[in-house]
Amino acid sequence: MAELKTSGRPIDQLLEKVLCMNILSSDYFRDLLRLKTYHEVIDEIYNQVDHVEPWMTGNCRGPSTAFCLLYKFFTMKLTVKQMHGLLKHPDSPYIRAIGFLYLRYLGDFKTLWGWYEPYLKDDEEFSPGSSGQMTTMGVYVRDLFLGQYYFDTLLPRIPVPVVRTAVASLEKMNLPTKLSGSIGDSSRGSEETSRRPPSVKASLSVSFGQRAPHRASTRDSSPIRRTIAPPPYDKDGANGSRRSPSMRRSQSRDLSDREYSERDRGRDRDRDKERTRDRERDRDRDRDRYRDQERERDRGRDRDRDRKYDHERDRERDRDRRHDYDRDRGRDRDRKYDYDRRSIERSRRDYERSRSRSRSRSHSRSLHDQGTSLDQQRTPPRDESKDKKAASSNLAKLKDLYGDFGNKKENVGDDRAPNRDTSTEEVIRLGGSTWR
Repeated sequence: MAELKTSGRPIDQLLEKVLCMNILSSDYFRDLLRLKTYHEVIDEIYNQVDHVEPWMTGNCRGPSTAFCLLYKFFTMKLTVKQMHGLLKHPDSPYIRAIGFLYLRYLGDFKTLWGWYEPYLKDDEEFSPGSSGQMTTMGVYVRDLFLGQYYFDTLLPRIPVPVVRTAVASLEKMNLPTKLSGSIGDSSRGSEETSRRPPSVKASLSVSFGQRAPHRASTRDSSPIRRTIAPPPYDKDGANGSRRSPSMRRSQSRDLSDREYSERDRGRDRDRDKERTRDRERDRDRDRDRYRDQERERDRGRDRDRDRKYDHERDRERDRDRRHDYDRDRGRDRDRKYDYDRRSIERSRRDYERSRSRSRSRSHSRSLHDQGTSLDQQRTPPRDESKDKKAASSNLAKLKDLYGDFGNKKENVGDDRAPNRDTSTEEVIRLGGSTWR
């Protein structure tokens, strides 16, 4: 979607500074932040706008609703399609008027006449100002293009070649090339009674450092002054003659000048008081700044002292840790030394014990060997043949004593044992060489 081609100048240079500052500082414009879309702003225009003057009516020192919404459109950067929707909107003429104002302030001057030309003969009637004076949309568009002021507010200047081309086109269409007054007078200080009070506009312009409307024109064109009835005519004067109207006008002018000189002196006094307050405020700021610097310097000293104390404390803690570490290492060394010494003693005892066992075992073995050798030496070796002979002799003796049992088997049941004297029984050791 193509964005609308603009002049490229910033918004604060297109609107008057006093008007721009009042729009940005108004509560209503801050409340417009809740509107996020193009259609929501159009609905707000339809519901709230009843004139398209830049300022509120009456003595209110604030921008109008229409110009706050116009500035909202400035921040949204409308597209070509959205601009066509604004200019052809059927619901409210104020929606269309704000669209034309958007083009007049922000549009490109080379294409501005191309946007305005199709609507020069538009016959929709509405009231641009708060006075209720009706005009057509075509007249409003023509005055908006040709005029340099919009209800005492300066409009961006259109280049002269573009204005000449537009005037030639108007002449060809047999339309007027002069302003009709639908957007106020062609210069500041118009005679229209419904416009914003010039005293408020003048004070706003002076407070923001901008050129105020001409005092004489604002004084003469003030609706308040025109509504005041003239003083009663003094028939019985001091000299008994009537005063002429020119004399009355000069006297009222002198009175007005005196009033304005008094007002200027009061304004000067107010400025002096304001300057004095500013100086006192600056002095208080300097004093507060010096106090803040002293406080910051004290904080810096405290920080340095705390840092030094922390450094000393860390050094002490490190020294204690090293001492504890060395002490623990000494204890570990002593424990290891004791353990090694005990293990060495234990191994020495085990070695001596094992050595004593081996010595006693070897000694007992040697003793046993010696005893067996002695026994062998004491007992002579046996003769097997002799043993055999002794055994056979012993067997013969037994046969003589007990008889031969092989020949007396039948008499075993009767006499199982021989009658012999038990007291003289002898025991024979078989295999031995002696009797007992």
